[in-house]
Amino acid sequence: MRRVEIVEGPTVEKKADVAHLSAESAEKVLSFHQSFPMYRETPLRNLKGLAEQLGLGELHVKDESLRFGLNAFKVLGGSYAIGNYIAGRLGLDMSEVSYEKLVSAETREKTGEITFVTATDGNHGRGVAWTANQLKQKSVVYMPRGSSPERLDNIRAEGADGSITELNYDDTVRYANAQAGKNGWVVVQDTAWEGYEAIPGWIMRGYGTMALEAYRQIEKRPTHIFLQAGVGSMAAAVAGFFADVYSDSKPIIAIVEPHEADCFYRTTKANDGMLHFVAGEMRTIMAGLACGEPCTTAWPFLESYADFFISCPDDVTVNGMRLLGKPSRDDPRVISGESGAVTTGLVAEIMRDLQLADVREKLRLGPDSVALCFSTEGDTDKQSYRKIVG
Repeated sequence: MRRVEIVEGPTVEKKADVAHLSAESAEKVLSFHQSFPMYRETPLRNLKGLAEQLGLGELHVKDESLRFGLNAFKVLGGSYAIGNYIAGRLGLDMSEVSYEKLVSAETREKTGEITFVTATDGNHGRGVAWTANQLKQKSVVYMPRGSSPERLDNIRAEGADGSITELNYDDTVRYANAQAGKNGWVVVQDTAWEGYEAIPGWIMRGYGTMALEAYRQIEKRPTHIFLQAGVGSMAAAVAGFFADVYSDSKPIIAIVEPHEADCFYRTTKANDGMLHFVAGEMRTIMAGLACGEPCTTAWPFLESYADFFISCPDDVTVNGMRLLGKPSRDDPRVISGESGAVTTGLVAEIMRDLQLADVREKLRLGPDSVALCFSTEGDTDKQSYRKIVG
């Protein structure tokens, strides 16, 4: 396998309907998030110096390390899904639900105590735990083996009953679902399976806030959008949003995964109408992307709107972390974790490595390009970040 493997997206006759991921939908989602008193728009960093060094027109990075004080974007999906669930219990539409409504004594009296459960490598679970804590509910969070103790501590600090299992990520998801069935808990998972699609769909819609903010912040239409994929929910949400707002001239959208957990790349390469899984140990430092089973509700959007799927090694994200964490010239610093920096690292790799000239040509990436990346997490494992960046 080469350092960077690329495959073109499949040809789809009927594309997935983006109505629930559209700008109109994202406006409603943003309104919900803005009702939280701690809401602040996260910055879009214009890395002029790095763009010039790489031979790009522009390079923009959405910095999610400042999201709700949780150092990652994931809370957007978990909070919106939990809000939807409670709205349903109250018999209300989401347009009638706000932070103030959710934390009210009246709501608590009507719903009683609810326990939300999830499986996570860290960021999603922390977002679920934080939301449950904010809304005076309970949460249980299971993590796969090898998870960072710091990430577990952060989850427990939000009041969750958190623990690390001896299972890989996908089996931990199944374990969380089984525990929910036994105990009457509510599963808030960012991946879907047969019979469990509503909440993952709400989570995808919740990520629309991040996409809408970026759309409003970027001055020039992006020619390229690079999105990292774990189970694929975030990538699908952002791809669907930009396919809607730029329907007349959609940017080139590339999905990026680590070699050890590249289920979307393998699915696309096989091109046999089936989803392809990665089983067993997924030894990548990109913990947030170490997912071997594609989200079934995310795939139709990626299949429809992603132009390329790319698989890359861990040192691509290491380079991205260093480029963002120790910028040259006058670029702003972006503290980006292992799962957050891979897209920036990949863009740099493609532009600098002469052996990747064919990849650069396929992507049509060059001096007129305006590239948009999403740094989805900050230093969520500070010890690891210091070891890599210094």
